[in-house]
Amino acid sequence: MADIPTLQAALDARLAERTAAVDAVKARIAACQAARREIEKDLAAVQGRLSKYKNQLMEVKTNKEYQAMQKEMSVAEHEIGDHETHMLERMEEADTLAAELKVAESALKSEQAEIARERQSLDAERVSTAADLERTTEERAALAAQVSPEALTIFERIAHGRKGQAMAEAREGLCTVCHVRLRPQIFNQARRNDSIVQCDSCTRILYFVPVPTPVAPEQTS
Repeated sequence: MADIPTLQAALDARLAERTAAVDAVKARIAACQAARREIEKDLAAVQGRLSKYKNQLMEVKTNKEYQAMQKEMSVAEHEIGDHETHMLERMEEADTLAAELKVAESALKSEQAEIARERQSLDAERVSTAADLERTTEERAALAAQVSPEALTIFERIAHGRKGQAMAEAREGLCTVCHVRLRPQIFNQARRNDSIVQCDSCTRILYFVPVPTPVAPEQTS
């Protein structure tokens, strides 16, 4: 139950990352379009200037004025060539970005579907875990009612300090949780399972599981 909010936050982070990737491509597309409009604006201005020069060329009276006008026209034509090159670059960039956007949006769509499935699974797990928690809480309360207050106090104190694990099996002279060898007296007391006996090392309450006695095979006549 405690892990579910963290898992949901991780899903939110994944979705935000994919969404940010799409937004980043869209921002680059917008910048490319803005740059293209500026180029178109500058290109139109230069083309207008060149058209004006061509009209004025017909009105010049001296060779010097004619050469000056030709120079201005040459400069304008060069600028037009540069702007057209930049325009082509922006068009190619737009095609590349359009392809990137398609990939990013497809990845976002897939991630949204996957996250939706994982959210549904988490929701189902939360409901199931809540039901298990309620059931085990009721079972624990019923069992706790059968234990003496003194024993329950010891159990809860140890469980609090040992991450919820207050008991340990005593087997072959060892505590099976901390793996420390028990004193013979402690092990023998634990084997009787008739009182609270604690491990000297980890303080957990010890219990003993007797080895089942083998059943002799039936004799056939």
